[in-house]
Amino acid sequence: MGETSSSSEKKCMALSEVVSDCVKRWFQETLKEAKSGDFSMQILVSQMYNSGYGVPVDPQKAKLWMTRAARVRSSVWKVSEKRPGYNASDSDSDDMLDGS
Repeated sequence: MGETSSSSEKKCMALSEVVSDCVKRWFQETLKEAKSGDFSMQILVSQMYNSGYGVPVDPQKAKLWMTRAARVRSSVWKVSEKRPGYNASDSDSDDMLDGS
C-alpha cells in the first residue's frame, strides 16, 4: 500500500478546484439546455456570462442570450444584471410589490 499512488493524488484536490470544476460543468450543462431552446436556461447562461460564473465574463454573449430569452418574454431584461439563478418570476413578483 503505497501512500503516493496516483489514485490517492487524484483524491487530494483543493476545495476551490472542486468548486471551480463544478461551476464550469454547471455552465456547460446550462449552455446545452439553452441551445436547445430552454427559456430559463437562456436567462441563466446570460447571467453567468455577465457575472463570470463558470465562464469568463463576456457582456456581448450575455446580451445575445438575454436577447434570445426576451423573444419569449421581454421582462427578462430586468434580471440581466442579477446574480445567476435570479429568474424572471422573481422579477415579476418585484413588479407586483412596486405597483402597491
